[in-house]
Amino acid sequence: MSDAHEAVLAALSWNPSAPGSVLLRLLACDRRRVRRNVAERRDLPEAVVDAILADPDPSLRMEFAGSARADPAQRARLLDDPSWKVVMSLAMGPVLYRGRAEPLPDWVYERLLAHPEPRVRHETVTSSPVPAHLLARLADHTDGRLRQAACRAWDILPGATQDALLDDPDPQVRHAAALRVCHRDAERTTWPAEELADPWAGEALGFGLLSRELAERMVAERPASVAPNPSLPPDLVRQLATHPDPYVRLLVSARRELTERERAAIDYTVDPEARLGTLGWVWAARDNPDVLRQCATSAHTWLRRSAAVCPELAPELVELLAQDDDFAVRLLLCEFHPEAPPELLLDLYLEQTHRAVEMLVNNPLFPAAGLAARFATAEDHRQRRLALRDPGLTAESLEAFTRDPECRWEAARDPRLPLPRLRELLADPDMTSSAAGNPGLPAEDMHRLLDAAGVPAR
Repeated sequence: MSDAHEAVLAALSWNPSAPGSVLLRLLACDRRRVRRNVAERRDLPEAVVDAILADPDPSLRMEFAGSARADPAQRARLLDDPSWKVVMSLAMGPVLYRGRAEPLPDWVYERLLAHPEPRVRHETVTSSPVPAHLLARLADHTDGRLRQAACRAWDILPGATQDALLDDPDPQVRHAAALRVCHRDAERTTWPAEELADPWAGEALGFGLLSRELAERMVAERPASVAPNPSLPPDLVRQLATHPDPYVRLLVSARRELTERERAAIDYTVDPEARLGTLGWVWAARDNPDVLRQCATSAHTWLRRSAAVCPELAPELVELLAQDDDFAVRLLLCEFHPEAPPELLLDLYLEQTHRAVEMLVNNPLFPAAGLAARFATAEDHRQRRLALRDPGLTAESLEAFTRDPECRWEAARDPRLPLPRLRELLADPDMTSSAAGNPGLPAEDMHRLLDAAGVPAR
């Protein structure tokens, strides 16, 4: 099979209109990428799911087991798969850039957590969105990794169970438990901090209650770890505000209790390209309109960026941040706020070359109406492509776009394309793979493409 044929099959595998008969034939081809694409589709017909689950290649079943688009009840059918690697993929669950996958049924997690293979149990509690009430049952498990996971259900654990986890013989379990109480227990902050190689030590120092002795020692030894700690004594905060390390000064400048004047007195800099995480205290107070207003109107860029990711931000503050001088503030607002201004989405796409803005066109708020009149004849091909999003684009203009060297690949996949022109594109070797992904392509044309690629009929 040629590369051109594989490109056509790949386009068919993602075509949202491909019927079950086409998908079944695609599963019969010998191209892993194509078969994987089918396994990762949403709303697969029952017959296609059956074929995937019965496929002799465990790698295909692994793809389906970890698919974010598959029905969890269908994925659960792989729980008794003969390959432990497939079961491991089910335990790991989908890997998403943002958000969490839909959980499996409780009974599936119960079976995975009782699996005889330790790696399956550990992957389940590490990667999967196991409900808290199931994690709570693991507090007295013989497997330390599972007891450690039980600490994530801390708020629903009985007091006696919490005490047992805090004194667990496994240091990893004790540390996980200590993180749940160290914000009010200086001893539980000191203990993990003593073991500087411990991966949790820095986290405990960041928010745990500090004794005076520990605070002074960490200011000298690990200033960045304690600079954001809310219990750091005021005199030590002032000391770190003039620290020679600019990152330490930046951390101090973003503390919650500081006034705008106190922040301005600190010599800090926020690099426009710096990737700063959302400030924890801002996110924790996202339901507090006063705190969000304080942050959105602050002169401190980090506070404004943190406010921009909060969906609870009031409309007038959304409007304010939409005009912010900082690109990251405007981008974060577009990425996270459910009512991001449509014109801001468009402006960022037009004005920036940052790779993140290319994803903004997938936002359902991205404007569509009127784009053809504004951009159909633009010199910049990125702008011309926007015209294809306009529901009012005429058939004549759409056909013209299929002859535009910079836009024809996108135009070939437009479902509004008249069938005669679509079939002309199918006959063009340079355009076949693009046209094969058009949702308006009839099933008989899809089957002819499969025949031409040598894919067996079923």
